[in-house]
Amino acid sequence: LRGVAMPAHQYARLSAAYLQAQTKRDAPKTADAPDILALAQTTRAYTRVVLRLRAQAESEAKYIKMQGLTESGQTMNASHPGTRQHSVSSRAASPTSSYSHSRNHSHGKNERSSSTLSPGVSKFRSTLYRLGRAPVLRIFVPSPEGDWLSDASVVECEAELKRSGVLKLLRVGDIVWDVAVGDEGNLGRLMWDGSYLVDLDYRYSRMGELSPYFHSLAFSPSYFHRVIRIGGSSTHNPHCNPIGYVDVSPWGREIAANLQLLQDRARTETPHGALHDVVRWVHRSSFTIRPPVLPSQGLTQARSRTLRVPIPNVEGFYIDPGWYGKVILESEGTNEGLADLQARCGPGAFPPRAETLATKMRNEKEKENRRVWRILREKSRPGEIWLRAMQAQERMM
Repeated sequence: LRGVAMPAHQYARLSAAYLQAQTKRDAPKTADAPDILALAQTTRAYTRVVLRLRAQAESEAKYIKMQGLTESGQTMNASHPGTRQHSVSSRAASPTSSYSHSRNHSHGKNERSSSTLSPGVSKFRSTLYRLGRAPVLRIFVPSPEGDWLSDASVVECEAELKRSGVLKLLRVGDIVWDVAVGDEGNLGRLMWDGSYLVDLDYRYSRMGELSPYFHSLAFSPSYFHRVIRIGGSSTHNPHCNPIGYVDVSPWGREIAANLQLLQDRARTETPHGALHDVVRWVHRSSFTIRPPVLPSQGLTQARSRTLRVPIPNVEGFYIDPGWYGKVILESEGTNEGLADLQARCGPGAFPPRAETLATKMRNEKEKENRRVWRILREKSRPGEIWLRAMQAQERMM
């Protein structure tokens, strides 16, 4: 319980005390010196507990989903006369199974114990992990270089994960936090790309954002919410919207067909705190990400495998169901904003533009910026995700 009860800022304080003691080699060791091995073992145990909670939450969610499919199938069979009804087994349920205990008592009175699992309702609650969000795994690696982890420190962080015995349980997008660095902003936070730890990207935010090595369509739009902290101010990103990397060129023709120039009314805040209603022109379009079609052979085949939509032009990654539905795109209502949106749609979606040598050089320079979007949380909702194109001039470095 030490890893849960101990405040996160205490790790940084003990790490600073340890590094200060290391610089004084001639000074005698005292009993007040922090036990680095015990702190490392504490974070290892914390990481294993978080991964265990993730497995538990996903197992429960899978069971609830399968239970819903079974009940819907029984309802369909009951609505068609002449179908064979399955008899309820008279075999007593195992007293150690909470799932079977819940199912047996659901046909009786309305009295339910707090430990039973109601159909379609998840009982999983934890302050360490939330289903559908990225886990924050902890390691303890003191950094002699200060707040910024050097290459040697990152390699040591990977070695610490190996000592924890969790490498086979890690997934792409897991957040690994070196608590020895500190708790300010996103200091010490790294991302697992499947083989190595990758630093956050600081081109559009001083606090760090999602790295461009990751495809945002592979994660739900809220996967990193409150996991990667977003910085904002009245003039820069006032709604604290995160950065996302989406290649929209596979839907370029649909985007071109739905493109419109509209007036948008927004409320902005001045540096002095005053609110003003501003009317601006925006280019707006949309495309639809359709969910996979279940096979028509019946419920058993749909249960045996989970159909997923692959991300176009990306091998081995699939679109998260949180993106299914309409995706609305916004760009500035200027000629430059229109040209940027057309370039993001790829060749063939719009008629080719006449380009000068300076335009070609600028397009090549801004080519890596065509996947960068800002996810508009204040407008998005399930089945409708809003994205705003990020311009090259919005980069901070």
